Amino acid sequence: MEINNILSGRTLRGFMESEKSGGLVLIVCTLISLLVANSSIGEHYLGVLEFQAGSHTIADWINDGLMTVFFLLVGLELIQEIYEGELSNVKRAMLPISGALGGMLIPACIYMFLNHGTPTASGFGIPMATDIAFALGILSLLGSRVPTSLKVFLTALAVIDDLGAIIVIAIFYTSALFWVNLGIALGMFVLLLVLNKKFHVNNMLPYIAGGIVMWYFMLHSGVHATISGVLLAIAIPFRKKDEKCMSVRWQHFLHYPVAFGILPAFALANTAIIIEGNWDQSIGEPFALGIIFGLIVGKPIGITLFSFISIKSGLCAMPRGIKWKELLGAGMLGGIGFTMSIFVTLLAFSDVLHINEAKLMILLASTTSGIIGYTWLNYILKKGRNEVAP
Repeated sequence: MEINNILSGRTLRGFMESEKSGGLVLIVCTLISLLVANSSIGEHYLGVLEFQAGSHTIADWINDGLMTVFFLLVGLELIQEIYEGELSNVKRAMLPISGALGGMLIPACIYMFLNHGTPTASGFGIPMATDIAFALGILSLLGSRVPTSLKVFLTALAVIDDLGAIIVIAIFYTSALFWVNLGIALGMFVLLLVLNKKFHVNNMLPYIAGGIVMWYFMLHSGVHATISGVLLAIAIPFRKKDEKCMSVRWQHFLHYPVAFGILPAFALANTAIIIEGNWDQSIGEPFALGIIFGLIVGKPIGITLFSFISIKSGLCAMPRGIKWKELLGAGMLGGIGFTMSIFVTLLAFSDVLHINEAKLMILLASTTSGIIGYTWLNYILKKGRNEVAP
C-alpha cells in the first residue's frame, strides 16, 4: 500500500482535509454549548439534554447510542489499517504502536501518582486518550510543510490510541456484569462472524439487524454499549485492496455523518458546562493536576520516549523524512484528548461536580496542548525550510 493511501481508501490529503473540517466543527459546537449553558436559557438547554426519551435521556442516547456508531467507524478503520495500512507491516507498525503505548501509560502513571488512594483515582483513563479529529486538524493547518510520514505516524498512533481507549473502557470501566445479556451479545457477535467467514454473506441487512441486537444486550450487560460497535466492525466482511467490500463502503458512508453529525452532537451534549466564578480553584485538585499534567506533559514524553526506545532497540526504524523534533511535536498534539477524554470522564466519575470540573480541565489541557504543538511544529518546520532554502 502506498504511503499516500491511508484509512478507508481515501487519499491522505482528503482524509486530513475532512478531519480539519471536522475539528473546526467540534470547536464551534463546543463554544456554542459553553455559551448557551452559561446564558439565560442555560437551564432550558440542560433540560433538553436531560429530557427522558423512552428509557434514556437525550444525552444518554447520544453517549450510548450515537457514539456506538463512532466506535464502529474506529473499528472499521483499524481493521483496514491492520490488513493493508501502516499496521500491516510489523516492523513499520512498531513505531506508532510503541508511541501510542507510551502515550497511554505515562499519562496514566502521572495521574495515578497524583490521585492514588483518593476517590478520583478511577479517572486514570482520562489523560490516556488522543482526539484524532483535533490532532490531525491542527497538523493540517501547517500545510504542505508537514512531512507525509509524520502525518501517517500521527494518524496510525491516534487510531491505535483509540483501540487502547476501547480496551481500557472494556476492562476498567465495566460495572457489575449481567452474564446472560453479555452471553447473548457475544453470541450474536459469533453468529455474525460465522455469516461472514463461513457463509460469506455480503448483504448488509443481517449485520445491521445483528448489530442492533448486540448493542441492546451489551447495553444491559454492564459492559459499555459502544464496545458492540467495535465488535460489529470486526464481523463485517473486509477484502484487501477491494474498494467495494462492505467494510470500506461502510467507512465511506459513515465518515461524514460521524465527523459532522455524531461528534458535534457529542460535543453539544457533553460540554454544556456551567462555569462558576471560582472554577479556577479546582485546578489545584489532584484529579485536575492529573488530567493537565497527563495530557500536556505525559503525552509528549510518553510518545517520544517509547518511540526512542523502540528505534534504539532495533524494533523499528525512524520513518524517512521525520526528525526527532518533529516527532516530539506530534507527541505534543497527542495531548489533545477532548472527545475520548470526555467520554472516559463520563464512565470514571459519577458525581456531576467532578464530571464538570474534569471536562473543564480537559478543555484547558487540550487547548494548551494544541497551541504548544502547533507553535513548536510551526517553528521547527519553518526553520527547516529556511535552512534548506539557501
